Amino acid sequence: MKSVLYVLTALAVFGVALWAYQENYRTQQVVKETQTLQREIGVAQVRLAVLNAEWAYLNRPDRLRELADLNFERLGLLPLRAEQFGRADQVAYAEDPDLPIVDPIELQAITNIKALGEVQFP
Repeated sequence: MKSVLYVLTALAVFGVALWAYQENYRTQQVVKETQTLQREIGVAQVRLAVLNAEWAYLNRPDRLRELADLNFERLGLLPLRAEQFGRADQVAYAEDPDLPIVDPIELQAITNIKALGEVQFP
């Protein structure tokens, strides 16, 4: 009986060792994938910083003014003036039109509301 118990214990130890070995390799694979993703995120952040710098460079006011002057005949863009700006309270918002009620439906009154929130109709 003891020999059967020893054999079962040895098999259990081998099984646990095999499981731990597989988990170790899975963990290493996940760590490699995580490092790859972090590297890709870093590259994307650097690219975003470069794109933001390019956007800021292309949107310089003096450059845009020069482009507007060069293309005045085609675009007809004029420089901005202070009187072209207004305050938010000066904006005239359109009022919502009153829509007519078409095909009205008569509703029946609710007669009994229980404490549990159930609604019964007559």
